Amino acid sequence: MRPCILLLLLFYSLGMTACTGMVSREKLPYPLTNEGFGDPVKVVTIPLPVIASTPNEGVIYGALTAFLLHDKKDEVSTLVAPQVNFNKNFGTTVSFFGTFYPSPDRNWEFNISRSTKVNEDYEMKFRDKTLLDKKLEMNAFIFAYTDGSARFFGFQSDSSTQNETNYGDKEIGFTFSAGYEFFDHLQLVVGERFKDVSIKRGAVTVVPFIRDRFTADQVPGINGFTAHAQKLSLVYNSLDSRDMATKGFYAKASIEGSAKWLGSATSYRHYEAEVKQYFPLDNARYITVARLAYNQTLGGDVPFLERSVLGGETTLRGYGRYRFIDSSFFLCNLEERIRLFRWAVFNVNTDWEVAPFIDLGAVMESLDKATSRNFEFNPGIGFRAVVRPNIVGRVDIGVGKDGPQVFVGLGYPF
Repeated sequence: MRPCILLLLLFYSLGMTACTGMVSREKLPYPLTNEGFGDPVKVVTIPLPVIASTPNEGVIYGALTAFLLHDKKDEVSTLVAPQVNFNKNFGTTVSFFGTFYPSPDRNWEFNISRSTKVNEDYEMKFRDKTLLDKKLEMNAFIFAYTDGSARFFGFQSDSSTQNETNYGDKEIGFTFSAGYEFFDHLQLVVGERFKDVSIKRGAVTVVPFIRDRFTADQVPGINGFTAHAQKLSLVYNSLDSRDMATKGFYAKASIEGSAKWLGSATSYRHYEAEVKQYFPLDNARYITVARLAYNQTLGGDVPFLERSVLGGETTLRGYGRYRFIDSSFFLCNLEERIRLFRWAVFNVNTDWEVAPFIDLGAVMESLDKATSRNFEFNPGIGFRAVVRPNIVGRVDIGVGKDGPQVFVGLGYPF
């Protein structure tokens, strides 16, 4: 689990102590620092309690220490955070997270985490847009993890909480993409994805194990599967920032094929379309963000985790991850990001935001078979601390038919 950067944010941080020190750059070798840092380096150390919650995992308690390294511009360019926490399902978890921004066009992050019960997480992400006169963008993600909190309720929009099951989702794999900007704002992206999935007993024993309620005939992939897919995307992007956009338009259309003869468990295709628009007012103190997305999966015996999925912190925030699964989904998100004030907390300049939102979405066999009964309406509110130019800590509270849900994490949800 990544550090819950409830961190720099909200009520707990206001009551904690922190210290600012100057450390010789030679004691902070690459990748902690680079030529963009001064000497000595300003380091802000923040000890924080961790109080987090997600619908699938439950409440998590713990503590972390965040180390924020400032570059010559006095901007946070490196964040590292060791953390220890406790959860009744997973026991004690020890983790170490780091994110690095050596330049505006290059960044990478890692996460190492291990629990005493089931959960583990080893991830590395890398992005580079410095090649070919900054027209070529490379992205890579390598992962190996086990999520013992995973849930499955059945297929289709009317899947019931009475059919809730738990399992351990163990995955190892990678994704890689290369995008070339051949016109202003227009990018062609090719990608490769591989993962090997094992389904094991999870950590949540108060609900049945998935194979105790469903069979492989009912749920393809329930005994594990492999996926090896190639993706082609066309992207138009006029946003003024990759991670913290305040204005602009984004559109993406993709097709992805997974072939059995290339190592997948079965052959199937994904089609995706997404558009986003940012509308700023009052020098971006108010930013209205709207997103529409459509996803369709075609093929026989498609593994359940490879289908069109809604639920979680980036889609329907009134439900946990993988709450709704079918062959297609349609999603609309509308969010108003309001900057309440700018304040320096622990010598870190931070924008404090509130974000009321509405999430509307549905899964269905195909879009032409959607009805009003398919759709879930999730109102909610978010609280964010924004450390420009790179870091966003957020708490989102969404309300669905199963009750309120709380998500804590890094980055904007979309």
